[in-house]
Amino acid sequence: MKITVIGVGKIKEKYLKEGINEYSKRLSRFCNLEIIEVDDEQAPENLSSLQEEQVKKREAERIIKRIKEGSTLIVLDVRGKKVTSEELARKIESFFISGKSNITFVIGGSLGIDKELLNIADFRLSLSDMTFPHQLTRLILLEQLYRSFKIINGEP
Repeated sequence: MKITVIGVGKIKEKYLKEGINEYSKRLSRFCNLEIIEVDDEQAPENLSSLQEEQVKKREAERIIKRIKEGSTLIVLDVRGKKVTSEELARKIESFFISGKSNITFVIGGSLGIDKELLNIADFRLSLSDMTFPHQLTRLILLEQLYRSFKIINGEP
């Protein structure tokens, strides 16, 4: 099983790096985890909607280049489907059971995800109705993936 997490931007905060490293180690029992960081697009304040779309498009182009062919694509999107931890575990397990052994999760930048990426996603996942910084989202996602594998394996 291979899980890839593609995130826009670099993690700078030490506490986030430590949490991400901890969950990466924990996940290594269950899957081959790869975390890919793509550069975020520099965007000044007060962008027009057209400029925002251009920024998201450039970030999406970088992301798409890193998605391996044949991988199941799950895009984190505030308007995506909200699921419980158990439902996420069942979803992941169903992909693996159906022979899809590579899953790629995408976390967009601060402006969100380009519509092209949303359109090619196999599943759009919302972690919450709340908004989180995309760096913190990476840690939250890894924790939920770890929890999912614990659930799949019948562990507490």
